[in-house]
Amino acid sequence: MGGNSNNNNISSAVGSGNSNAKLLQVLNVRVVGSGDRVLVLSHGFGTDQSAWNRVLPFFQRDYRVVLYDLVCAGSVNPDHFDFRRYTTLDAYVDDLLAILDALDVDRCFFVGHSVSAMIGILAAIRRPQLFLKLILIGASPRFLNDGDYHGGFERGEIELVFAAMEANYEAWVQGFAPLAVGADVPAAVREFSRTLFNMRPDISLFVSRTVFNSDLRGVLGLVRAPCVVVQTAKDVSVPVSVATYLKDHLGGRTTIDLLPIEGHLPHLSAPSVLAQALRRCLTCHHR
Repeated sequence: MGGNSNNNNISSAVGSGNSNAKLLQVLNVRVVGSGDRVLVLSHGFGTDQSAWNRVLPFFQRDYRVVLYDLVCAGSVNPDHFDFRRYTTLDAYVDDLLAILDALDVDRCFFVGHSVSAMIGILAAIRRPQLFLKLILIGASPRFLNDGDYHGGFERGEIELVFAAMEANYEAWVQGFAPLAVGADVPAAVREFSRTLFNMRPDISLFVSRTVFNSDLRGVLGLVRAPCVVVQTAKDVSVPVSVATYLKDHLGGRTTIDLLPIEGHLPHLSAPSVLAQALRRCLTCHHR
């Protein structure tokens, strides 16, 4: 499935008694492709690494691509989700850095969707030398409105979302998936619904609360890596003004790549458009 590089990396990690080796198995880590440079693809809430399936072929020739599942994903055994540990995004950062250490990655390009964009930002603050560039898709440091800051949601609206998730998770997914996908792409809605349904509802709700309660505006200036904010023209979860906010506040040189499509999940709804944008982001030099 992942080619030889994946097996070699995992077996060498196991052979050296590396404590991160189990994590590679738990989070379904794969390394595919044959390039010299390392590209990490990290998915967002409600999906798993399969969200990258239609983007991956564009990069396998030129990169070694690291894929993994966030611990909250439905593709991971829910017994591994520790409700005490994953109360903030820092625990997800620990996982990402542990994976890269286990695979002996010392420099990489990082692509993070939604909550993983924030995980990447925190990881790059902690280990600046590890990240050559951050590409942030549908990123938001704060989803809630706050004074002059327009995150897109009022607290009361979010509480209604949480109540709906708790009352009838299946009905909530059926309503939320088309809104999030945005574009009229039924296959993408089906795919996003599938991975949302795979999540255990209590974990899904817990992670949603964690994401919506997080506020990373205060640390953006600590990022030193160059960043590209990839934003669709219309995203129900993230207003375009948030992309501008990120550009103005991230500490590294930051550009915005505004895609002329809609939806929060362009890797599902418009994979070739997103892949072309990612190639642009990876090849242009910001230093």
